[in-house]
Amino acid sequence: RGGGSPPARAGARAGEGGLMPQGTPEHVPDDGLTTRQRRNRPLLIVHTGPGKGKSTAAFGLALRAWNQGWPVGVFQFVKSAKWRVGEERALRLLGETGQGGAVSWNKMGEGWSWIQRDADSHAEQAAEGWAQIQRDLAAQTYRLYVLDEFTYPMKWGWVDVDEVIGVLAARPGRQHVVITGRD
Repeated sequence: RGGGSPPARAGARAGEGGLMPQGTPEHVPDDGLTTRQRRNRPLLIVHTGPGKGKSTAAFGLALRAWNQGWPVGVFQFVKSAKWRVGEERALRLLGETGQGGAVSWNKMGEGWSWIQRDADSHAEQAAEGWAQIQRDLAAQTYRLYVLDEFTYPMKWGWVDVDEVIGVLAARPGRQHVVITGRD
C-alpha cells in the first residue's frame, strides 16, 4: 500500500523538497533596500482602462485589508450618496462586526450624470473630498485608502494632478492607496 515517494510539490525541482524557488536571482535591484524593506513599502495601485472590474478589484483589496485588521477608508467620487451598492453594504457590515479592521465609507458628492445641473458644486465637493483624504493621510487614519472613480476629478481639473502625485509620494507610514476610474 502506497510505497514510493510522495508526489512532488508545485514549484519544487527534482531532488528538492522546498516550495520556494532555488538559485540566484537574475536581477537584484540597486536601490539599497533589503528584500524585506522592498516588500514592506506602501503601495500605490491604479486600476484604470475600459470595461468592468476596476472598483471590484479595489474592493477585493479592501476585504483583504479588513481581514488583516487594517482600518480602511473608501472615498467614492462619482457615485451618488443616494445609490446603494452591494460593496458598501458588505464592507460596512463587516466593519461593524469588530472582527476585522474598521471601515469608513465616504461619498464625495452627489453623483454624476451626463446631464449636469451644477458642475461647480461637484468640483467643490471633489476638492473637499481630496482635502479630507490629505488630512487623513497626514494623520495616518487608514492603512488602506480606496479612491473610487478618482481619475475623473483629476481628468476634469477639479483636483490638481501634480498635487495628488506629490501628496501620495510623500505620504507617511505604511499607507496603501488604490485609485480607480476609466480615464
